[in-house]
This record gives sequence, C-alpha cells and structure tokens, in this order.
Amino acid sequence: MDSARDSQAWQYKWHIAIIVLTLAGVLALSVFTRVFESTESVRQIVLMLGGLIFLGALLTMLSRVSRIVSTLNENSARLEEASKAMTSIRDGLLQINHSTRISEAAKAIAFREDDKRSLREAVFERLKQNDFDGAYEIVDEIENHSEYRLLAEELRRQVDDYRNATQDERVDKAIEQVHKLFDSCQWVKASLQIESLIRANPDSDKLKALRPRLVERKEERKRILLAAWDDAVTRQETDRSLEILRELDMYLTPNEALALQEAAKDVFRTKLHNLGVQFALAVSDKHWTSALEIGQQIVRDFPNSRMSGEIREKLHVLRQNVQMQNN
Repeated sequence: MDSARDSQAWQYKWHIAIIVLTLAGVLALSVFTRVFESTESVRQIVLMLGGLIFLGALLTMLSRVSRIVSTLNENSARLEEASKAMTSIRDGLLQINHSTRISEAAKAIAFREDDKRSLREAVFERLKQNDFDGAYEIVDEIENHSEYRLLAEELRRQVDDYRNATQDERVDKAIEQVHKLFDSCQWVKASLQIESLIRANPDSDKLKALRPRLVERKEERKRILLAAWDDAVTRQETDRSLEILRELDMYLTPNEALALQEAAKDVFRTKLHNLGVQFALAVSDKHWTSALEIGQQIVRDFPNSRMSGEIREKLHVLRQNVQMQNN
C-alpha cells in the first residue's frame, strides 16, 4: 500500500519535471533561434505567452497536488500506526476485561457474606435514626438482586418489627445487633455503634452497660488467642501459630508483645526454614510453578530476610521457566 502511494506521488513529480523541461526547451528555442523573426512573430509570441501562462498555472496546480498527495500519505501512515495501536489496546482491554470478570466473580463468591453483613448494618443505621423510609428504600434495592431475595425478606421483617416496637424494645434490638458485632470480633464497629446509640438514648443504662461489656469481650478473646498460641507453639504447628499471631497482635500491649517476641522469632525462623526447604525441592525437581509461588510467598512474608533478597533477584528467571514449561 505504501509503495502504491509513493508511485502515485512520483507520477505527479515526473509530470512537473516534464513541464519544467518543456518550458526550458521553449525558452531555449526562443533565445538561440530566429523562430520569432518571421512575419507571424507577433501571433506566435502571443500564443507562446499564452502557452507559458497555461503551463505556469498547470505547474502551480501540479505542485499543490503533489503537496496534497504527500500530506495524504503522511496522514495515511499516521492513521495506520494509530489503527495498529488501537488494535493492540483493544486486545489488551479485552484481556483485562476477561481477567476482571473472573476476578469480580471470585470476589462475589468470596465476599458475599461480608456484603450481607454490610447491608444489614446499612439498614440498621437507618433504623437507629428512625429513618424507616430510608430503611425500606435499601431493602427494596436489595430485593432487586435475585441472590439477595431471602436477605431482603429478612430485613423487611426486621424493619417492620422495629417500626412497630416500643422504645425499650428498640433498645433491646440495638443491643442484639451490638452483640453480633462482639461475636464477629468487630470491636471498632461495635464501639462506634455503642457510642452512637448512647448519644441517641443518653438515659439508657442498658446501652451504657455495653461499654464495659466491650472491654470484657475483647479481653476474653485475647485470653482465648493466647491459649491457642501457646498450644500451637507447644505442638510446633508453625502455620497455625502464625495465623493466631496475626490476629493476636492487635490485642497485645507493648510489654505483652515484647514478652512474646522471642517465641515469635522462633516461629518465624521455623516457617522461613520450612519454606526454604520446599523452595529448594521445587527447584531441584523443576516444578517451576510451585517454586515461583513459594518464592513469592517468601518475598512477601519475609521481605527483610537474606533468603528473600536472593530469591527476589531470581524471580524473573522463575517466571521465564514457568512460561517455557507451560508452552
């Protein structure tokens, strides 16, 4: 396609070249011959001048046409480059869109219970403010989604019961919601909920009693976690120990964290050692996918270790090996 456009542009340029040569020939004849000395010289001069004017106009037109063709060629080349870029972008977007759909589907499954809990909290927030219309609007919106129809029916019943309840009954229902937050260890949300309820009902002793109850439940959870940590360490259950430690960390005072520091270091060392052995075996057996996954876990969970630094430098090699093995 490019060669065709180039030949077309050269064709116009040859036209211009021929015209220029013709003009030069005519001028040469007029200077070096006596063609204009005949009796018809005047008429010939007029005709020649007319021809020169015509040829000059034609030359100008062809020059402009040549520039237009050149500009069109440049624009066409740019359009082709843009088209290729758009094709590449489209393919990338299709791949991203496909990956996003898969990711969103996985999230919808993994976080559905969290979504339900958030919806319950949103409805309860309206009920606390005695905004029954707002609560019903949320329920109506939930009902439009088929996977949440049962939840919508449950929430609608709760809104109806709350609206028809006395003030004391409403306080009891609010306390029930706070206890659900206790059960799921959502201490920050529970604390905010308690303070909000007390502001709305400053004379309620039941609601004020939730403050010390929150502290008791947190301490109770910490004792459970400490006992589970001690058991896991005694049994040398490294993965379980780390899982407990991650949750336990938010409950510990600085002194308590210092007391557990040495035991925690031993657990981390053991975990890192185990991962290192698994990584070495995977590399030795050329199980590149497993080696890459374990290597990435070491880099993520133990970023400051020497093993992590060594593996980080080799991750690109592992990725190449995975691609070659999959192909």
